[in-house]
Amino acid sequence: MYAERVLSGMRPTGRLHLGHYHGVLKNWVKLQNEHPCLFFVADWHALTTAYDEPGTIGENAWEMVIDWLAAGVDPSQATLFIQSRVPEHAELHLLLSMMTPLGWLERVPTYKDQQEKLEHKDLSTYGFLGYPLLQSADILIYRANRVPVGEDQVPHIEFSREIARRFNHLYGREADFEEKAREAVKKLGAKRAKLYEQLRTRFQQEGDHQALERGHALLDEAQNLSMGDRERLFGFLEGSSKMILVEPDALLTEAAKMPGLDGQKMSKSYNNTISLRESADSVTKKIRTMQTDPARVRRTDPGDPDKCPVWQFHLVYSDEGTKQWVQQGCRSAGIGCIECKHPVIDAVLKEQEPMHERAQAYLDDPTLVRNIIADGCERARKLALETMRDVREAVGLSYA
Repeated sequence: MYAERVLSGMRPTGRLHLGHYHGVLKNWVKLQNEHPCLFFVADWHALTTAYDEPGTIGENAWEMVIDWLAAGVDPSQATLFIQSRVPEHAELHLLLSMMTPLGWLERVPTYKDQQEKLEHKDLSTYGFLGYPLLQSADILIYRANRVPVGEDQVPHIEFSREIARRFNHLYGREADFEEKAREAVKKLGAKRAKLYEQLRTRFQQEGDHQALERGHALLDEAQNLSMGDRERLFGFLEGSSKMILVEPDALLTEAAKMPGLDGQKMSKSYNNTISLRESADSVTKKIRTMQTDPARVRRTDPGDPDKCPVWQFHLVYSDEGTKQWVQQGCRSAGIGCIECKHPVIDAVLKEQEPMHERAQAYLDDPTLVRNIIADGCERARKLALETMRDVREAVGLSYA
């Protein structure tokens, strides 16, 4: 069984906003303290839809990485790298494309959704059709078993699991696999070997997933197995063969609750964002001029916080006491809209203060960011090369 590993990436769209922070980056900061993490700039993915505007990708990538660092992503705890600097992603993508049924790609839910949303673009391209497979290659090349996603992305992880399963089934059958697996079973000791066989039978004949989980736990506890024997026993348990690519699991994250300045989802396309490193004056001005409940024409008119975009910010930033003050004051016209906005302004500026401080060192010396990414690319490529060595051997391209 391979070591636990978390992988996540973002397309380089330039400066990030508070929606990215609350939706993704806060979770990355938490995960880097709990698991080995790899976070990457998905620049090839950017080309699947922005193939006609390549000049923006490089600049956007560096701005985005500075925002990651400003938000608290720590290069001493996580590996930060750029997708295209690890060409093994492309090689694995190519090899996986040889065995991926076309219908699998056409069934990915976001394929038609994205085509409809970006109807001004010609997305009838090979790259766009294949981007879920490139996404799978990104995950599988690091044998990452945890991928933080929202519910809408779960089908992509399931697709990656199916690709790994198909690859292992097609190419994981080493010579004398069953004989070697049965020899490995004996190394578990008589009692554990008997339990292993029972669990294997229950899973393969009855589809008992609890038996599969118990089998995994049994192998995790076994101390005297070589890596090769451990892999064989995981494959033998599941009815496949040698496990070359690891099936990832979705690590479900809460949907982002960060609204935009107009009450819609915060998005550059709606022009309703606050950037992570926006100046205090600009943030103050944007929040002070936010629209409020249209029923409050005059200061003396009572309002309804549920109809006011500012209330959505209070839900993210304010404590219970402040929220109660807003509800009572707005509904009774006891407070004005400008008063209501002050705690939000203070909370956003307080959240951004350490971001500005962290970012300043990288703005003063851009080579620091380049060095962090260079080190990260080197570490990521080392892991990728290990996987590709096994993949090439499995598909008969090792030429040893």
